[in-house]
Amino acid sequence: MWKDAFSKYEGPVSGDGTAPSSPYDCSNIEGLKTYLDHVHIKNCLLAPYFEYQDTYPLVEDRELLPSFEVDLYEHKKLPGFSMVALERPLNYFQEIFQFDILHSPSLLDDSGTIDACPLHDSIIRKNLDTFESRLPKRRQKEFLNKFGSTDITGIDNYSALIPYLLDIERAHVLALDKSSQFYLSGVFGSLPSDLDTELKRFGIKIGKFRPGDNLLYEYNRLFVYTFLMELHGFPIVSERRTSSALFARRLFRMGEKFLVRVLGQSDRTITTLFAHPNARHYPRVEKIALVQVSEDNKPTIRKLKEGGFFVDEEKRVVILKVKYRQHKFNPDNVREDRALSVYRQEVIHPITGKATSEFNVIKDASSMTLLLNDIVRGEYAGSIVYKRNEIIQDTETHEKRLKFLFAWLSKHQRRIIGYSDEFYSGVVKVLDSYLLAPDNYEPFNELSDLYQEVWSKYSYIQQARKLKILEDLKERMYRGSRISYLEMLKMMTGIMNDLKFEIVNYFDRLVATALSIGEKVLNDSYLRRNYISKADDDLTPYGLEIKKYYGRLVVLLDEFRSIRKSRMPAEGAAVSGMI
Repeated sequence: MWKDAFSKYEGPVSGDGTAPSSPYDCSNIEGLKTYLDHVHIKNCLLAPYFEYQDTYPLVEDRELLPSFEVDLYEHKKLPGFSMVALERPLNYFQEIFQFDILHSPSLLDDSGTIDACPLHDSIIRKNLDTFESRLPKRRQKEFLNKFGSTDITGIDNYSALIPYLLDIERAHVLALDKSSQFYLSGVFGSLPSDLDTELKRFGIKIGKFRPGDNLLYEYNRLFVYTFLMELHGFPIVSERRTSSALFARRLFRMGEKFLVRVLGQSDRTITTLFAHPNARHYPRVEKIALVQVSEDNKPTIRKLKEGGFFVDEEKRVVILKVKYRQHKFNPDNVREDRALSVYRQEVIHPITGKATSEFNVIKDASSMTLLLNDIVRGEYAGSIVYKRNEIIQDTETHEKRLKFLFAWLSKHQRRIIGYSDEFYSGVVKVLDSYLLAPDNYEPFNELSDLYQEVWSKYSYIQQARKLKILEDLKERMYRGSRISYLEMLKMMTGIMNDLKFEIVNYFDRLVATALSIGEKVLNDSYLRRNYISKADDDLTPYGLEIKKYYGRLVVLLDEFRSIRKSRMPAEGAAVSGMI
């Protein structure tokens, strides 16, 4: 079936309703991206899936949700590659990376016809020699037999070249030729990353590093590293994906029209970073993978079946493209570690290439709650990575369930903090039924360290939910509605009073955020000018109420400062003041 993939793709319909003469427009990045999507899905995802159908490691839907998990397995039999495309002709000496150049005959052809180029055969031979020299010895003869007199740089031959490009260890390059069409312009490219400089520059920019401060650097380095990589669609990963991400970052800063694409043998996901007119701060990020739809998502399964979107109907496998939105670092946001979020998901039809966003495959809140329920019952049979170094394969024992819970809560922490009250109450109900069940006291006592680890993560989420409400209240918003200053102060003091008793499980970052939010409210110029700075005799009953709750907020913030001072170790005071 994979050989028929996208065989009925007709290309985008023009304004007058007619289809183009060719389905692919390979004269710009956007058109090239569509062509590459289909070629890479067909040859690098579908072909291996049908070759290793019984053992192919499908991507779980949660793996496409930020924050991304570290992949501990590398699937050597599966393909992997990296590539860069530049929407301009190459300037070989001026390029900022190393690669072996290939020439299109049309580059030397003023008339635009092959016959006008006297060096046509020589150029083809030179390209073949260059390509062959980077292939493994075992593949060279087969390559020459197949492409012995072919212009391998032509975009029409790119799909046939894919099996051989996958055997060349480094990146391949595409650029525009003289006729403004993309062609294969280079192989064996090394994409420079300069990770150390990028990491330190970014850390200083967001206020997490300070020149010469080793303690602050050590304390915040992992956070900055993780945030920087997630901005570009990855966890802390292998060199191939790291260099691709940071090279894309460099091209974006230079103002290039580009596309960088990478497929890892461990993540089985095609990740694309590219320039877009509406992307002002970072390159756009998209991921494509073969994903198994949850069996609990029955309405979606029915519609996917009716539309013919399944690659493998029995296993509920679809081609899923996920598009992400980046977030600038905000130290005042309780979810300050949120670098990326999903803003669109598309299921791609395997034959027609039609992409539809009507299906919710990876962000279904109800399926997340059902999955959590299966975990605590010990009925979940999937796998998850625990603390970056251990794969938990099932939930048969309490130890495995607690480890699974910790990893699951860490993975979905930001979503639980930000999702609806209805979803959150479902999560709380499931977690409390397991963590507070009397029948589990004895096994949890034997696993006290692990239990406390999970409880600490749960407590963090509970407190962070309250801070998320405080963030909205600071803007005088509650559940999407505008509220008065008095309502804001009443609700804020009530929440902070509850929070004061919850910080037995102390998290300095959350306390610091609560103090920051409270200070901004106390320094509100309108409040101070119209209510606080006036004498009581000059105020209405409404104004006096505002002044009363303002005073309570002052007292609560003083109590929070005292708690923070008592909990802060002397040697960590300087660091905590900066995070």
